Amino acid sequence: MNDADVRARIQTLRDALTEHNHKYYVLDEPSIPDAEYDRLFHELVALEEKHPDLKSPDSPTQRVGGDVLSAFEEVEHVVPMLSLDNVFDEDGLRDFEQRIKSRLGSDAPLVFACEPKLDGIAISLLYERGLLVRAATRGDGKRGEDITNNVKTIASVPLRLRGSDWPDELEVRGEIYMPRAGFEKMNAAARAKDEKVFVNPRNAAAGSLRQLDSKITASRPLELGVYGVALRGDKSPFNCHSENLNALAKWGFRVSPELRTVKGADGCLDYYEYLLNKRDALPYDIDGIVFKVDSIDLQRKLGFVSRAPRWAVAHKFPAQEEMTLLRDVEFQVGRTGAITPVARLEPVFVGGVTVSNATLHNFDEIQRLDVRVGDTVIIRRAGDVIPQVVQVVAEKRPSDAKIIEMPTHCPVCGSESERVEGEAVTRCTGGLICAAQRSQAIKHFASRKAMDIEGLGDKIVEVLVERELIKHPGDLFSLDRDTLSGLERMGQKSAQNLLDALEKSKATSLQRFIYSLGIREVGEATALNLAQHFGNIDAIMNASQEALLEVSDVGPIVASHIEHFFAEAHNREVIEALIAAGVHWPDIEVKDPSELPLAGQTWVVTGTLESMTRDEAKAKLQALGAKVAGSVSAKTTSLVAGASAGSKLTKAEKLGVEVIDEKAFLTLLQEHSI
Repeated sequence: MNDADVRARIQTLRDALTEHNHKYYVLDEPSIPDAEYDRLFHELVALEEKHPDLKSPDSPTQRVGGDVLSAFEEVEHVVPMLSLDNVFDEDGLRDFEQRIKSRLGSDAPLVFACEPKLDGIAISLLYERGLLVRAATRGDGKRGEDITNNVKTIASVPLRLRGSDWPDELEVRGEIYMPRAGFEKMNAAARAKDEKVFVNPRNAAAGSLRQLDSKITASRPLELGVYGVALRGDKSPFNCHSENLNALAKWGFRVSPELRTVKGADGCLDYYEYLLNKRDALPYDIDGIVFKVDSIDLQRKLGFVSRAPRWAVAHKFPAQEEMTLLRDVEFQVGRTGAITPVARLEPVFVGGVTVSNATLHNFDEIQRLDVRVGDTVIIRRAGDVIPQVVQVVAEKRPSDAKIIEMPTHCPVCGSESERVEGEAVTRCTGGLICAAQRSQAIKHFASRKAMDIEGLGDKIVEVLVERELIKHPGDLFSLDRDTLSGLERMGQKSAQNLLDALEKSKATSLQRFIYSLGIREVGEATALNLAQHFGNIDAIMNASQEALLEVSDVGPIVASHIEHFFAEAHNREVIEALIAAGVHWPDIEVKDPSELPLAGQTWVVTGTLESMTRDEAKAKLQALGAKVAGSVSAKTTSLVAGASAGSKLTKAEKLGVEVIDEKAFLTLLQEHSI
């Protein structure tokens, strides 16, 4: 390409990428795939590197970060960045309205512009002839820090204004914030690398903006929301604040979609209730609402006090973070056996309610926070989310602060606790006898794919457990008709039907019985593999981890769960009680794997089967000695094709692999008594 062609191509790429950035980051309406954007971007990078004289400060390539600074320079705002006065209740808001009317000497209805108060970092962006030339923090209101290099990395910040009807000099006011999803993702990545995590999105945004290396800022999920303009001499071309914001949206900025205009304090209070109810559903944090007199002319008449405009106020929401004392830590056991540390707090009002308990999630979180009993901590409560401890105020730690230790035994039943390597959660191993897990364990035991006790629904189980009529699955077989018929909505006939179902369930299979015990990560397929491999319950209960690892589909984690479960004496006692109550099954003849009918064969299952799930089909094939693969290849022996079989069926037919339908598969299983 000649020079003219290169210039034209560079400009075309810049225009296209700028337009796509606006659609993606401001309008949330992407029009091309990410891969196509990347191709255009890399083409522009290559052309600018080859022709450095054609680089431009408003090019999309300038967002990736530049040289590391030694410090931020101070700059003076064109127009001072003032603070806002706050109100916290209806009376405060009505007083604000009355002060305005008194100063104006008029009782005429006022129109207010309403918008969310983003919980981020206030920022000032200076544009000259449509080009971003400076970005600065609020600082003391008159002077702030120049963070232009960092702000340029934020994709929702226009490097050049759209359109052409903007003033030659324009100072835009807004808030840099971090959306909740980006914050959670960033913290999750930091935890995985054992790095520092941020307490909340606002702290994360502040820390990201004040990086001397703008490449770090570029890697953070920051966004800009704008809320106003500042012009020398206040020469606004518009009549209303809401018109200013509409103009900013036209010039390429993200303006809150929640912007509204309302009449009087009553309209403001209605908007407050609306946004307070919506607060937790928003993708970003807000800490209140800003109400501004919409008329620019009235704003001029009202003027300012020393540090704030008379025509605007922030109506704050209840704080979501407060400081309090950690009195103690107790450990609770959930329905699945998870042992969770719970902080007992000096009661504190946060998020609109008084909080005296907060979650610490797990022991990893305790260690990460380095939290101790006696510490002063920061509590966060957002909406209906369970309050959580997010930070320790280290300088307030007393000398006698007590280190927290994870219990080695379940605080409810005394069984050993288990924590698998690589998992954050510690669990109780007393699944069949732990009171905290009792209802869940019995419901699972009675379920259709386990012992299949017809008529023993969840509500009946809950009533039996609540009245302490049963404490473990073995107690089910000691129930009598008088006891059952005394339950709500359970007459003599229903009671007898349930007793008959309990009696019928005693005749079961080894794999169903193993599955009914509720051992962690032992599903139907694994239960069948265990039954086929060991043949009887005693062999399974006494198997070492090494022996368990020889079972198809049993890895180190599942083997550990099985070993821990049967090592718990209470669980063995329940199994003995079940057998003593008459639960029985035929032992299985254990065959040498090489003697199994499908030994050495590789099968694949695809499509939807009517009589079983694909996992069940896989388990049955493995019981016959087959290896079950996830994809078809030339080494595949046979393919079981259910309804709506797709690409795997096509490939099998192309490779000449034997294909059988569900009917033929069931016949095969019947021939081998599976």
